[in-house]
Amino acid sequence: MPVTDPISDMLTRIRNSIMVNHDAVAVPASKMKEAIAQILLDEGFIEGFEVHRRGTPQANIRLYLHYRGDGEPAISGLRRVSKPGLKVYVKKGEIPRPYGGLGVALLSTSQGVMTGKNAYREGVGGELLCYIW
Repeated sequence: MPVTDPISDMLTRIRNSIMVNHDAVAVPASKMKEAIAQILLDEGFIEGFEVHRRGTPQANIRLYLHYRGDGEPAISGLRRVSKPGLKVYVKKGEIPRPYGGLGVALLSTSQGVMTGKNAYREGVGGELLCYIW
């Protein structure tokens, strides 16, 4: 069955895996999901990721989730903002800072997928994909 919102599906798979304390989660691959996974790695929310392209027609991304020393996950929450039925766009000056700067806003800009902080530095706005904290 086709997925109508692949990014929301990725975030839901991550959220469900964290709830049951899995070490890794597999999601169908795309360039945007790879960019999101790279940002999650750079921000310290995951330990790493691999793209598997062998054996199946659809490539998979395996995300290795990060847990702190006490078993607490590095990702406390994920929230999809822009959805297929309602796209949310922000200008450079309107980029939100989730949880007072403790969270990360992901934007899809003309220069690629980036955090809200990087988009502000570059002086670009774009589609507000999700919040991660």
